[in-house]
Amino acid sequence: MKYIMSVDQGTTSSRAVIFDRSAEVVAVSQREFTQIYPEPGFVEHDPDEIFSTQLEVCRDAMQKAGADASDIAAIGITNQRETTIVWDKQTGRPVYNAIVWQCRRTAPLCRELTERGLGDMIRDKTGLLIDPYFSAGKIKWILDNVSGARERAERGELLFGTVDCWLMWRLSGGRRHVTDASNASRTMLFNIHTLDWDDDILKLLDIPRCMLPEVADCSGVICETDPVIFGRSIPVAGCAGDQQSALFGQRCFEKGDVKNTYGTGAFLLMNTGSEPAKSESGLLTTVAWRIGDRTTYALEGSVFIAGAVVKWLRDEMELVETAADTEWLAKSVPDNGGVYLVPAFVGLGAPYWDSGARGTITGLTRGAGRKHIVRAALESIAYQTCDMLTAMEKDAGQLGTVRADGGASANNFLMQFQADVAARTVVRPRNVESTALGACLLAGLGSGFFSDIAELGRLGGTPETFTPQMPDEERIALLNGWHDAVRRAFSVTGE
Repeated sequence: MKYIMSVDQGTTSSRAVIFDRSAEVVAVSQREFTQIYPEPGFVEHDPDEIFSTQLEVCRDAMQKAGADASDIAAIGITNQRETTIVWDKQTGRPVYNAIVWQCRRTAPLCRELTERGLGDMIRDKTGLLIDPYFSAGKIKWILDNVSGARERAERGELLFGTVDCWLMWRLSGGRRHVTDASNASRTMLFNIHTLDWDDDILKLLDIPRCMLPEVADCSGVICETDPVIFGRSIPVAGCAGDQQSALFGQRCFEKGDVKNTYGTGAFLLMNTGSEPAKSESGLLTTVAWRIGDRTTYALEGSVFIAGAVVKWLRDEMELVETAADTEWLAKSVPDNGGVYLVPAFVGLGAPYWDSGARGTITGLTRGAGRKHIVRAALESIAYQTCDMLTAMEKDAGQLGTVRADGGASANNFLMQFQADVAARTVVRPRNVESTALGACLLAGLGSGFFSDIAELGRLGGTPETFTPQMPDEERIALLNGWHDAVRRAFSVTGE
């Protein structure tokens, strides 16, 4: 068999990437799908559209590669995390749209849990802060608000899954209801110490345990596709949430290795080894991966809006025609002209965790224009990453090089500005699609396509390096301006 196929199901698009034995890309197919905004702060997807677009791109990528199912050694899955789907066990029909990780509808519930003093208990068990970001509140919302859902769930008629689980259930023809340890750790229902669903939290939120999937390793055969789908069965031999997959794809195998993914959001992860590390600075403790019953943990900082601000510039503001336009527009002015954009469209993530914060532009003068706003939008991605780096250094000590990946990392202005304003070297791999690569490596390892971790470390080409060049005085002034803008974006209650 010649290839591994990565199923990369993201927040705004479904992708399939086919890799060869050198972990080089052979074929790619991608389709955007509908973003649903029923109310301000609410974000939904159609689960059936997620699956149909994903299936379409898998078949298209195989056709581009000239491959059929007999050429595919295994499938690796990586996915948008925390997004919540509940469906009927018999019919496979979702009872409601997928509630996306960005959605803030459960903020009142999270506020109530915090006011009841449950934050420490939940954090000690799950490694997570109480926030609408995570799946637990979304499940409860569906059970409380969809007619008959709670009764059906208690009768064992409904299943819950994150997107990876939904895809594997559909791909297996409904034979396997399973997730992996990395995705489970993002639900706020999974005890990262016992590595099992936590009965205390399930009882607290009145979520029936029978809804929850089996939890598997991230590498190894998890399920097999229904032969009808691709013409013959293909094993799914790797699965991880998108950020953990990117950490693996960047070969951050050693304790202390750090990567930042510049995707829809921005996600800074550090491998902390075999023991979970608790943050005192607003970061999350999460499962990085579990392989052969050996668990590796990570510290994570999560920014909700990073590359998505570029999509906002293009689609809502119509300030650019393509994402690539942002680079030359940002470079066409000498600085931001005092303009700062805080893209708190769905609140602020790490290290602030203010779900009520909203997007803000400060520093506008008569001389400010389109180019300054575009530059400010790109700069906001780097500033938010700096905030996470500062928080991570408080928890873990001095950090070194940051390995960058994700679609927005292709922007050279952003990468150089990131190196400058963070005062540290940024390294970008030749293939910035580390998320899909991570799924490939996990599936290849789990199927025997790749022999061991040592072989994985030898794959990949020479990365590109961005070194800091900005004077400290200028860097500090820019960060002070950013933090002033962030304060103006905070909600009144800070919740």
